[in-house]
Amino acid sequence: MNSIPLVLTQLHPCSYLDDQQSQSIFVHPSYPLSTSIYGQLIKQGFRRSGDEVYIPHCPHCAACIPARLAVKQFKANRSQLRCLQKNSQTKVVIKPARFELAHYELYLRYQQTRHTGGDMAEASPSDYISFLSSSWCDTVFVEFSINNELAGIAVVDQLDNALSAVYTFFDPQFSNYSLGVYAVLWQIEQAKRQQKEFLYLGFWIQACQKMAYKSNYQPLQILRDKQWQELA
Repeated sequence: MNSIPLVLTQLHPCSYLDDQQSQSIFVHPSYPLSTSIYGQLIKQGFRRSGDEVYIPHCPHCAACIPARLAVKQFKANRSQLRCLQKNSQTKVVIKPARFELAHYELYLRYQQTRHTGGDMAEASPSDYISFLSSSWCDTVFVEFSINNELAGIAVVDQLDNALSAVYTFFDPQFSNYSLGVYAVLWQIEQAKRQQKEFLYLGFWIQACQKMAYKSNYQPLQILRDKQWQELA
C-alpha cells in the first residue's frame, strides 16, 4: 500500500466520554480510496464515516479501541440464542446502499427515540445518506422486517476478507426483538457464509455503555499496541 496522506483534526468535545477532548487522524480527502485499500486500513484500526476514513488520536486518552470478531470462533451465549429464536421469523433483504424514504423515516424515528437532542435526530436526507453510504466502498443496507413491517436496517461494508458493521437502527416499536443484537448475529453468520474471516465492530470503549456491549461477542479481538489480541 502506497504512502497515504493524513490530516490531524483540532480538539473537540468527545462524543462518548464526558469531560474529554477528542482528536482524530483522517485520510486526506484528495486520496483515492477503494474497498480494497479500506480493507487494509481497517486492519490498522481505521473506520469509515461516509466517505471519510479516520482513527482516534487523542492526546490524553486511549479509550477507543478497535474491535473485531473471528467469526468461525464465535459461540452464541444464552441471551444471544434467545435473540435468534425470537427473530426466527424475521425476514432479511439485502439492498444497495441507496436512499429510500422508508429507511430515512425509520432512521429519524430511531434517533428521536434513542438519541433525543442529538444532531442526527434532525438529519436531512443528504445528511443521512452521506453519513451511512460511500461513493467508493462496497456497502449494503440490510432490511429486517417483522410481520411484514420494516423493523430495522443494518449498514454493512463488504471487504475482501471481512464484513464491517457500520451502523444499525430500528423502529422503537420492535425494541423487544433486540434487533441491535440480531443484526450483529446475522452479520456473523453472513460473514461465515461468505467465507470471510472477521466481522469488524468499530470501537470498544469500556467506560461507555453504548460502546462496551461489544465484549458480549466472544472471543473479541482488540487492537492494542498495533497487535490484534483477544480481550482478556
